[in-house]
Amino acid sequence: MIALGCLLATLVIYWGAKRVYRAFPRVYLTPLLVAPVIIIGILTLAHLPYPSYEAGTHWLTRMIGPATVAMAIPLYQNFGMLKKHAAEITLSVLFGSAAALISSAWMARELHLDNRLVESLAPRSATTPIAMAVSERIGGIPTMTAVFVILTGLSGMILGPYMVRLLRIRSEVSRGVLFGTSSHNAGTSKAFESGSAAGSIASISMILTAFFTLLLAPWLMP
Repeated sequence: MIALGCLLATLVIYWGAKRVYRAFPRVYLTPLLVAPVIIIGILTLAHLPYPSYEAGTHWLTRMIGPATVAMAIPLYQNFGMLKKHAAEITLSVLFGSAAALISSAWMARELHLDNRLVESLAPRSATTPIAMAVSERIGGIPTMTAVFVILTGLSGMILGPYMVRLLRIRSEVSRGVLFGTSSHNAGTSKAFESGSAAGSIASISMILTAFFTLLLAPWLMP
C-alpha cells in the first residue's frame, strides 16, 4: 500500500505542478523543480525512507527511455531542417559534449572533490540513463550522477532563456543546439516552448550529446 501511495502521490503532485506551470509559466514554477521539492518535503515529514518510495515509483524511472524515443515524432516532422543543418548540428554538439566533459572534470578537480565525484559529475550533460551508464563505466557513482543531471537540467532551463536574450540568439538551430546539448530533456522541453523546429533540433542534439558522451568519456576522463 505504501508503494502504491507513493506512486499515486508522485503522479498527482507532478500533474498539479504541470497545471500551475501552464497557468503561470515562470521558470521557478517548473515541475522539474516544484515536484521534487514537494516530494522531498513529504518524505521528510513522514519519515519515509527512500527505498520505500523508490519501490513504488521505479516504474516512472523506467519510462525515461520510451519518453526519449517518443521524441522521434517531431524529428520526423522537421526532417527537412535537420537534414539541411546536419553538419552544423553534429559539429556543434561534438565540441559541446567534449567541452562539457572537460570543463566539468576541471571544475571538480579545482574544487578538490573526490575522484569518484569528479567521474560522477563529468557526464552530467547527457540524458539520465546514458549519464548513469557512463558514470558507472568510468568509475563514478550513478546515483550521484543522476542528481547532477537534474541540477544541470534545472540550470539550463533557468539560465538558457537569459543567455538567448543576452546573446541575441534568433536562429532556431542555435537555440535548439544550445538547449539540447547543455541541459538534455529539461532543455529540450524548454526549447519546444519556443517552437517545434527548435524543440526538434534540441531533441537530436540531446541524442547526439548522449552518443558523444558515451564515446568520448572513456578517452577524455583519464
